[in-house]
Amino acid sequence: QVQLVESGGGLVQAGGSLRLACAASGSIFSFNVMGWYRQAPGKQRELVAVITSGGTQTYTDSVKGRFTISRDNVKNTVYLQMSSLKPEDTAVYFCKATTYAPGGETYDYWGQGTQVTVSS
Repeated sequence: QVQLVESGGGLVQAGGSLRLACAASGSIFSFNVMGWYRQAPGKQRELVAVITSGGTQTYTDSVKGRFTISRDNVKNTVYLQMSSLKPEDTAVYFCKATTYAPGGETYDYWGQGTQVTVSS
């Protein structure tokens, strides 16, 4: 059973930085895509950033230039470096891993989430 465990959330002032980590129970080589999503109170969960097994990164517009996603295949961990944080970045951040099976199935795995709160 795949387990994803997020860490690194917390309370930070606007303009500050945090680094989130998502540690997988197994090798992340098996995941085609890994990413970070967030959900603010009363809002839908949204994509923040994803990274493919080949290293291609995609970001939502609101975090471009401020957030960086990376993966460490040795540590089986995906990171989200967040800088110049804004109060609107406040949310629960979730890690997601996706595997595309040869038969066409898609398997998604989610972590439990970590709270990020940015004070103004």
